Formats: sequence, structure tokens, C-alpha cells
Amino acid sequence: MIFGRSLLVANAGDCRAVLSRGGLAIEMSKDHRPCCVNERTRVESLGGFVDDGYLNGQLGVTRALGNWHIKGLKEVDKGGPLSAEPELKLLTLTKEDEFLIIGSDGIWDVFRNQNAVDFARRRLQEHNNVKLCCKEIVDEAKKRGAIDNLTVVMVCFHSEPPPPIVFQRSRIRKCISAEGLQNLKSLLEG
Repeated sequence: MIFGRSLLVANAGDCRAVLSRGGLAIEMSKDHRPCCVNERTRVESLGGFVDDGYLNGQLGVTRALGNWHIKGLKEVDKGGPLSAEPELKLLTLTKEDEFLIIGSDGIWDVFRNQNAVDFARRRLQEHNNVKLCCKEIVDEAKKRGAIDNLTVVMVCFHSEPPPPIVFQRSRIRKCISAEGLQNLKSLLEG
């Protein structure tokens, strides 16, 4: 949700939201997987368990909006280990914020956060078409061998494409001591 300059991301499950701020990926949600320490602790405190990376040996997430049909995971009166309660992250948007990528787990199985931001920025700089960019992310995920569900939504905060990133080159002189040079020579000579 966007309220003025505030961005609120609510997440329950293994979809992920990543913000591009001046080309830098900012994670806006955490995946709710049984192997995460906080989630495992929460699950175990409610009488659940993690077996081979699965919640109660059955499900690869610890929070979800669905999956209530799986026996023993969500017993409303007993407070089962599967929860639909989202985690929230609130952030104030700046002029440097370019877009938000919201993707299903299949996307994040083959893209790291920064990699997805870099890929999307390049595509938007080429054609500035958000719908096409989403399709290209899905196509690239398939090429990378994604086997889970592939869904991407992007929210762009500007109508123009992201600007190129300009790196400041600094003049750094590198030097090595005489002793260091001698040690290096002896190592190279064997």
C-alpha cells in the first residue's frame, strides 16, 4: 500500500518485495520458510515442528493465506503453527526510489534481490515498458531453470526509465613497502 510517500509492505509466505532505490536493492519482505530461525522458534513455541525443511513435514512455508486444508497446521482454536498474520515493513519513499518488484517464490529461486533489480533496470532503460519487463523477468527465470510458480508485479514510481548509475572514480595511489615487494618477489620466484 502507498499512503502519500509511505510504502507499507505486508507479507505472509514466500513471495518477496524488493525496492530499487537508485539501483540498490532494498528487501521489503522476508520469506517465511521453516529454516529461518525466527519462524522456526515461532512454530516450535506453538507445538509445531520442522522436518527436513518443511513445517510439520508437509509445507515449505510457515505463513500463508491458504493451505488450511493440511491437517494439523492451522487449528484456529488451538493456534496451529501455520499463520496468516503478515509481517509489515514501512518505508518512506524518496525521489531515488525507482520501482518495487513483487515476485512469487519461483522468481526468487533463481534471482537474488540485487540481480533482479539490475535486470529490471536494464530492461526499463532499453524500452521503459513495465509489462514487457515483467514478462522478460519471467522468461529469464525460465531460462535459469525455475520450476516453481512464476509471477511478477512491478510498481514504477516514475514515468521515465531509471537513470544510468554513475560511478565516481577516485584517484587512489597504491603502493607497497620495500619489504612487501621483496616478499612478493620471493613468492613469485618460488
